Amino acid sequence: MPSHSPQVSGADRAPLMFDVIIAGCGPTGAMLAAELRLHGVRVLLLEKETEPASFVRIVGLHIRSIELMAMRGLLDRVLENGRRRPAAGFFAAIPKPAPTSLDSRHAYLLGIPQPVVVDLLESHAIELGAQVRRGGAVAGFEQDDEGVTVVLADGERLRARYLVGCDGGRSTVRKLLGVGFPGEPSRTETLMGELEVGVPQEEIAAKVAEIRETHQRFWLRPFGEGVYSVVVPAAGVSDRAEPPTLEDFRQQLRAVAGTDFGVHSPRWLSRFGDATRLAERYRVGRVLLAGDAAHIHPPTGGQGLNLGIQDAFNLGWKLAAQIRGWAPESLLDTYQAERHPVAEDVLDNTRAQMELHSTEPGPRAVRRLLTELMDFDEVNRYLIEKITAIGIRYDFGAGPDLLGRRLPDIDVKHGHLYDLLRRGRGLLLDRTERLTAGGWSDRVDHLADPAAALDVPCVLLRPDGHVAWIGDDQQDLDDHLSRWFGKPAH
Repeated sequence: MPSHSPQVSGADRAPLMFDVIIAGCGPTGAMLAAELRLHGVRVLLLEKETEPASFVRIVGLHIRSIELMAMRGLLDRVLENGRRRPAAGFFAAIPKPAPTSLDSRHAYLLGIPQPVVVDLLESHAIELGAQVRRGGAVAGFEQDDEGVTVVLADGERLRARYLVGCDGGRSTVRKLLGVGFPGEPSRTETLMGELEVGVPQEEIAAKVAEIRETHQRFWLRPFGEGVYSVVVPAAGVSDRAEPPTLEDFRQQLRAVAGTDFGVHSPRWLSRFGDATRLAERYRVGRVLLAGDAAHIHPPTGGQGLNLGIQDAFNLGWKLAAQIRGWAPESLLDTYQAERHPVAEDVLDNTRAQMELHSTEPGPRAVRRLLTELMDFDEVNRYLIEKITAIGIRYDFGAGPDLLGRRLPDIDVKHGHLYDLLRRGRGLLLDRTERLTAGGWSDRVDHLADPAAALDVPCVLLRPDGHVAWIGDDQQDLDDHLSRWFGKPAH
């Protein structure tokens, strides 16, 4: 296995302390830690920052992420900290109503402060037994056949079976691992912040409506108590590590709108570009990547945080299975096989959306055409299902359309399906009352429910809620239990 500077000799190896070290305690890292702890995996979350982020950026949890929160019993905590909005107007900010008949019990967007999401998921992981260390920056690592020795910036050495880089778009782990990050650099840049304004709301609304006829990367949205969320194109592309100033906002607002709206007293200011990159590999030996460390893209459509949380949900049970010793040989490889194409699709749809934000005549003509097409409910629904990740179908081989898709939170006896998934185990949902999870009962729960709201006899669900098998034959079921959950315990 390759080593990564600074060098670590065999004699310097620390004793095995953890099963998994996660670099980065953002939403992806915290969710992954919690998922691993459901299976008793020893986890350390390393966060290089000593304090949580001080600014309060509002993010949107999309339908699939809200469903994942419901699966782990977190939904009530999330809902009490967020504000529901219709699942509409996401694709290139084209203003269409929410499509009819979205197949989810949670068909809405939840606006929620990002620090709240991070704190909630971190607290969840800690409650389950994860350790968190702040001020711990990864400076190097070496992996061998048995584990990974991680070197911190202060020279301390830690040892784990696996290392997962959840350390953002500028990921140290990815760079040290030598994994390529091909794509396109930023061509445009946008300023975003929350500021107080000095003019009446009616005046702002009229001006924004006028500007947005041609500039889609521009808005001022009321955020309560005289505070507005402000988005405006930047003058050019700069070093994103350097935050913009209040004067930058004033200048750009005047350039685009002819007025700076009297903006003052910023809560936070940031900039984002449209760089679009995807890691060539999500795994090299015992080191893996997830979240922004594996993919970056413009925030249009609000998919980034959601994509990372869903990466963690896909990876957690598979990595735990590997550590617990029951994973089928290729199970961990399915993490990249399933999530890399999903990220490719997100990168493509954000590229398309950015083109539709252009003020050039060609893209504006395409935008007008797509706006007409979205009057068809099927088109509108397809795009919303794509953005909110409920349209994902993993390739599990030939079978009914439901195979490889997530199962909605259907009614089952004594409640809802997702309540049965809180322990992060598989689930056999059996309408025939004739099947059994047998030797896999330590990993797979069984619910015999002839009245379950399914139009197929039985389904086998993975811990992430995706349908791994459909049928009514015990031998066929056993084959698929072996495929996903390894050899039976007896």
